Formats: sequence, structure tokens, C-alpha cells
Amino acid sequence: MPDDTPDDTPEDTLSRPHDASTGPPIADGQIAESIAEDLALLGTETAMESRAYLGLLRQIAAGASPESAIPLLLPAVSQVLVSGARLGAITDIVPSERFEPDLGSDEDVEQLRNDLAAVLVGLDDYVEVVDPMTTTEVSASQLSGDLTDIASALLHGLRHHAEGRISEALWWWQFSYLSSWGARAASALRALQSVISHIRLDVDEDVAAEAQFEALHGD
Repeated sequence: MPDDTPDDTPEDTLSRPHDASTGPPIADGQIAESIAEDLALLGTETAMESRAYLGLLRQIAAGASPESAIPLLLPAVSQVLVSGARLGAITDIVPSERFEPDLGSDEDVEQLRNDLAAVLVGLDDYVEVVDPMTTTEVSASQLSGDLTDIASALLHGLRHHAEGRISEALWWWQFSYLSSWGARAASALRALQSVISHIRLDVDEDVAAEAQFEALHGD
């Protein structure tokens, strides 16, 4: 599609269509979608952060450094929530196609869920408020389930993004953040923060006093 933008249009105009020919090469079978540059950038950043989260989650589920699982998950979930918050804060994204293209079956994440539950044994279960704005009802939840639900939603969007359907990926990430994985991530983050707090602060008073004395008077 020819670019009808006048030559005097400022370089940082956000509504300028994204020209696929100026970006990375289009892979075989990938869609060359015209999309505003700010949304194209948001799609790229969200895809990168999604892949980083998924990579870390698989690493933890594989049992690498289980003692570091909670300290690693805390910033990872925080970062993916930042990505979701950016999507939730903007107006509704309208995909270029009326109906979502059929991607076939998504990746089975049940083994990932089971592996995470094994790593987080003793810390997996927690209690959350169902909806703090409408009810005081609480329910049981599991970190392994929350983390895997987030992964499943991000994976689905990544499949659209990999095929060049940037607006479809963004629509899915935004919709699923607002309807499901945003709440799961927020609940998981609260639980992870609570675990970290207990680990760091629930120390025997004598041990804490001795450590404080050594810190103040040690050589």
C-alpha cells in the first residue's frame, strides 16, 4: 500500500501506518500486516516479555535451582504484569480480521503445571479474595495453576505474533489480561510477595538480635 503521508509529518507521529518493508524480513507464510507504529512496538515488546517469562517458567519447572524459584518468580510475574497493565490502560485494540484465525490446538501446559507444583510443594496453595470490588468471598488457589494460566494466554498471543498478525496478538493479550490472566498474575504476585516477606522477616528474635549486633559491632 503506498504511503500517502505528507513529507512534513513529524517523525514521531504515532498514527503513521507500520510499513512491514522497513522492519525485519517477513518469514515464509507470515502475514505482512499494516499497523500503527506504536502498536507494532507494543506488540514486539509484549512478545519479548512473554518469551522471557515463559523461558524462566520452564527453567524453574525443570528443577533448576529450586531454592531460587520464589526470588526469580517475584520479578518475573511483576514484569509480565507491567506488560499487561500497558495493554489494559489503552483503548480496545481492534484486530484487522473480523474472526480470529484458527491456530489449531494450543501447546499442552499440563506437564508444566505439574512440574511447577512439584517445585513449589509446601508453598503452592494460598487463599485469595475472589473480587475485592464486589465481594469478601475467598477461595483457594495455587501458584502453579496461576503461573501456568498466564503462560497459556501468553503462548496463544505469541502464536499470532509469530505469524505476523500483530493486531490479533495484541487483541488477545489485552482481552485475556482483562478477563483472566491479569487477575491470576495479580493474585500470584501477592502470594509470592507474602512468601518472600515471611522468609525474610519471620526470624527467631534471638537470631535477629545476634545478627543485628554483629552488623553494628563487627570488624
